[in-house]
Amino acid sequence: MKRLISILIGLLTVCGLLGYAAHRLQASSGSTGPRVLNLYNWGDYLDPQLLTKFQRETGYHVNVETFDSNEAMYTKIKQGGTHYDLAIPSEYMVAKMKRAHLLKPLDHSRLTGLQNYDRQFLNQSFDRGNHYSLPYFWGTLGIIYNDRVIRPGTIRHWNDLWSTAYRDQIMLIDSARDIMGMALVSQGKSMNTTDPATLKAAERKLTRLAPNVKATVADEIKMYMIQNEAPLAVDWSGEAAEMLANNSHLHYVVPSEGSNLWIDNFVIPKTAQHDQAIYAFLNFMTRPENAAQNAEYVGYATPNRVAKTLLPRRVRDDQQFYPNTTTLRHLQVYRDLSPTQVQRYNDLYLEFKMHP
Repeated sequence: MKRLISILIGLLTVCGLLGYAAHRLQASSGSTGPRVLNLYNWGDYLDPQLLTKFQRETGYHVNVETFDSNEAMYTKIKQGGTHYDLAIPSEYMVAKMKRAHLLKPLDHSRLTGLQNYDRQFLNQSFDRGNHYSLPYFWGTLGIIYNDRVIRPGTIRHWNDLWSTAYRDQIMLIDSARDIMGMALVSQGKSMNTTDPATLKAAERKLTRLAPNVKATVADEIKMYMIQNEAPLAVDWSGEAAEMLANNSHLHYVVPSEGSNLWIDNFVIPKTAQHDQAIYAFLNFMTRPENAAQNAEYVGYATPNRVAKTLLPRRVRDDQQFYPNTTTLRHLQVYRDLSPTQVQRYNDLYLEFKMHP
């Protein structure tokens, strides 16, 4: 009997120690507690050195969880059970999250860096007055070409891609809104149109592009272009920046007739719990020196006007990634479309992809 009691006492002691260890591990990981910030972000979209600097300066521990699409992020937050303090959706998703009542409003009186922003990236249609969002990065959709194959100046407009000279040479980013949008702009139409006839005409034009398409993929575009395995691609500016950094023969063009202007933004999910940490982090990231450091690491364009002046001249004067005013005027921000309208885009895009 005594032996049995000893065994039971031993088991209880072990269980207690395990429970204590688990509690300490949870506390050290920062998932709970007052000195924590839970950040939901795209992969590799923040300089790790800035995280270290923020944690050292403030004492807040930052937990980072990543997502690979706006839709995946939206679904997880909407389903509940999460306590993210900050998330970084794109512009159209900000509008969708607002309508679904998934966001807390920003307290502008607690933001110390609003004056640092370029005004053209504030008060956008998806969040007038920036009541729920703060710009993080922005960029464009454009064309990357290799000057070993394509003579500089030859590619300037979307319609140039339809030339028979480029048969089986173009890589496309696998994105319905972007590729349908490219075709729409090439026909002088809005990238946000919902007119069935206009969308069908864009799909028919894409079908005529099919013989020139080498592949429709995602991250693989970078490898193809860097290794000179394809001379042309349609992709986002941040991806293009990485390609250009690894291959001096590559160039990026934003067609002057128009393209997409996307803006990723900080938002506060409704279930956020660490109010003090949220505003400490937002203010830290809007300090010009930190925003500039982050822009150099990530490769996308900063909406922080003061931070831009701190970037190397070769970066801030590069119109490939900071287009001139004329080009900027022709860029279009995606609007959040209804599920039926999104499905129409997706269906027509799939028809194009299935074309031999």
